[in-house]
Amino acid sequence: MTLAESLPLLMFAALAILLFSGYPVAFVLGGIGLGFAFLAILIDPWLFDWPQFGAIPSRIFGAIAENLILTAIPMFIFMGTMLERSGVARDLLNCLQVLLRRVPGGLALAVTIMGTILAATTGIIGASVVMMTLLALPVMQKRGYAPTLSTGTIAASGTLGILIPPSIMLVIMADLLGRSVGNLFVAAVIPGFMLSVMYCLYIMTRCTVNKELAPKLPTDMGPQSLIGVAIMVLRSFIPPLVLIVLVLGSILGGFATPTEAAGVGAMGAILLAFVNLVVLPSLGVPEMQFEGQADVDLGDKIEGMSFRERLTGYWGVLTQVVYRAALTNGMLFGIFIGATLFSFVFRSLGGDDIVIHLVDSLGLGSWGLLFLLMAIVFFLGFFFDWIEITLIVLPVFSPIIGLLDFGDHVAKQDVVYWFAILLAVNLQTSFLTPPFGFALFYMKAVAPKSIKIEQIYRGIIPFVILQLIGLGLVMSFPQLAMWLPGKLLN
Repeated sequence: MTLAESLPLLMFAALAILLFSGYPVAFVLGGIGLGFAFLAILIDPWLFDWPQFGAIPSRIFGAIAENLILTAIPMFIFMGTMLERSGVARDLLNCLQVLLRRVPGGLALAVTIMGTILAATTGIIGASVVMMTLLALPVMQKRGYAPTLSTGTIAASGTLGILIPPSIMLVIMADLLGRSVGNLFVAAVIPGFMLSVMYCLYIMTRCTVNKELAPKLPTDMGPQSLIGVAIMVLRSFIPPLVLIVLVLGSILGGFATPTEAAGVGAMGAILLAFVNLVVLPSLGVPEMQFEGQADVDLGDKIEGMSFRERLTGYWGVLTQVVYRAALTNGMLFGIFIGATLFSFVFRSLGGDDIVIHLVDSLGLGSWGLLFLLMAIVFFLGFFFDWIEITLIVLPVFSPIIGLLDFGDHVAKQDVVYWFAILLAVNLQTSFLTPPFGFALFYMKAVAPKSIKIEQIYRGIIPFVILQLIGLGLVMSFPQLAMWLPGKLLN
């Protein structure tokens, strides 16, 4: 193999080395792409010429700036940030604690259900894990919960947002694979909620067998009257549920595209925050704040404020949300630009042909290749974030995914969607597996000093096993992913 022919392989070798350098991923991907484009021009002008080099900006603009699919991402990010900063998520956790206080492991179940609800309204993993750690972990410690159970539950339930729609990751996957975002959202519904149910069953079973892991919550916490409980549910549980119906229900029902639903969700989050921070305090509806719980609401305290002061506080929260959402979007789209540049140069240098040739030479067949890809993604999850894995793996292997044939196990037209869901379930582990499980770092950064990193590592082991079991179930029974699209979209 000549130097010109080996350039795509050298690109991956350079990527594997420089990703560990500590430089921002966007700069690493883009820098390698530009560097190898220059190198290819110097080695062989026929391999990569100056007109191709000049086409890079238009390629990036067309793939990202003009891509209407990606416009859903900023709105989903805004929606999740608004729910976090407005106190809606805090009230939801408090409500779930009260409703589940008599169930074994009730507080851990409340965290899991809240993670599921947050996942169905937004897909920002870092914000979800940090918020639930601040809200729930001090309370779980105070109630005598085992640190391993507490940390594992928070970390695992916080990662559901990359699988349960509307998921930012699924939007990116659909774009990279050239498939419908709506179809991919529908295909992810059952596997996503299946993982949530598996977490709940595991927690209930373990806490029933070993009651010392999760002492029952006091029965006198929260409202004691039926009317008080009803008011609590109406204030704290119903509004996020309505937002889920507006966002997810409009997509599943075919009333709105994911981009339109993202706009509805962003507007719904704005209104929900306004009601929570301005309207309800003006009506005298009290907040529920439990002892031992950190206050992550960045707005000023609203008790005793005038209506004008509450409006000013709401405007301050809205300003912070816009700022934080812009930072997150800038980071995300910077990675998109770098990955687009990398994949454009890689394909221009014949990288697709090399990958297909290597796969054919292995002689693994469709099942062998599927297991190999899942193993590669699981291994990469020990070191990289889902964004990096998705933007590296999919552009390289997308040409061969559609060629896979599994016979009667899964219909030919469903293979790409099924593979995407398998990849999404697999990528759940990338947040939890050490040494670079990002959810673990998010948690450790804000957890009390009494929580040790080894306790966090031990706590996630059962949930990683559950995620792998979920992956095996979707792989063995493709209808878990493809049944709902067949019912709703055919």
